[in-house]
Amino acid sequence: MKNLFSLDGRVALVTGGSRGIGAMIVKGFLTHGAKRVYITARKAAACDAAAEELSQYGECVSLPGDISTMEGIQGLAKRIAEREEKLDILVNNAGAAWGAGFDEFPESGWDKVVDLNMKTPFFLTQALAPQLRAAAKDHVAKVINVASIDGQSVTTDETYPYGASKAGLLHMTKRMAIRLAPENIAVSCIAPGAFASEMNKVARDHADAVSQRIPAGRIGDEEDMAGTAVFLASRAGDYIVGSAVTVDGGVSFTR
Repeated sequence: MKNLFSLDGRVALVTGGSRGIGAMIVKGFLTHGAKRVYITARKAAACDAAAEELSQYGECVSLPGDISTMEGIQGLAKRIAEREEKLDILVNNAGAAWGAGFDEFPESGWDKVVDLNMKTPFFLTQALAPQLRAAAKDHVAKVINVASIDGQSVTTDETYPYGASKAGLLHMTKRMAIRLAPENIAVSCIAPGAFASEMNKVARDHADAVSQRIPAGRIGDEEDMAGTAVFLASRAGDYIVGSAVTVDGGVSFTR
């Protein structure tokens, strides 16, 4: 029982791992014994700097690139395959949001959000399946998709493709889980509420005001996110298949 939450010796990839929720997850993995964590982000300088900062907790390797395209997805998968025979944990965290009024919402915004939030997690998991299957010979390999409470309930913000893509990701998690569970790969999901990040500037810059609308009385912090991710990635989460863990301080129930 004492090793339920250990990630000793595990190798992970966290997309969008240079900041916000992604960086919280990386720190949690390294602190709980992960052998090595790869992070990717579109901006190379920021990705490199984040890897250097996070390396104080363990080995963190920067692999910058744009994974919103099939070319970028295949490129990242190739770079991982060149370095690792096995990948124990894949966290599909990279995402995008776009807000605009109903009458003005652009196709470009729709495509950007849906491609990165829903298409990329599927095709990156597909591309890294050989490494996940290799890890699954030793223990349950993990794929963790990061969705949002906006995919579970409706927000008043006009972020149409964001909520739709996160709802799609929640459903896709279930379908992928059913397919991959027999291969000893557990697919699960995290549905965060308000956490301080570049994507959620309101929570970051106006935490006190946002907290007044949350039953728990505060926005989420790095321990909340890291704890959930470590739970799912470790032996403790081996029997979580297709489900989403909602981490929102209860705000979903007030909508």
